Amino acid sequence: MTITEQACVPCSGNMEALSKKDAEAKLNELGHDWALDDAGKELSRHFKFKGFAKATYLANFCAWLADKEGHHPDVSFGYGYVIVRLTTHEIDGLSDNDFIWAAKLNHLVG
Repeated sequence: MTITEQACVPCSGNMEALSKKDAEAKLNELGHDWALDDAGKELSRHFKFKGFAKATYLANFCAWLADKEGHHPDVSFGYGYVIVRLTTHEIDGLSDNDFIWAAKLNHLVG
């Protein structure tokens, strides 16, 4: 099963966050558009657009995907940009859900 075929699972904080090494390995599956923070606790991607409308459409699309998957990124947007940040707050770090969600976004936006 590919990562885009997997589904996010509810997290109640009863799991350990991925190590930075494991997060870096999973990052390789996503491609060069995503980045880890220095601590390996947050995954992010920055999108650039010409204008405001396309940024708004992507932000709304992220909200739809978050609702569908039950996993919610932090999304900020404005004129010409969208920034998506993923972390699993309950475990203060990254989980498989973060990478599943990011892979699904990659697949859907091309």
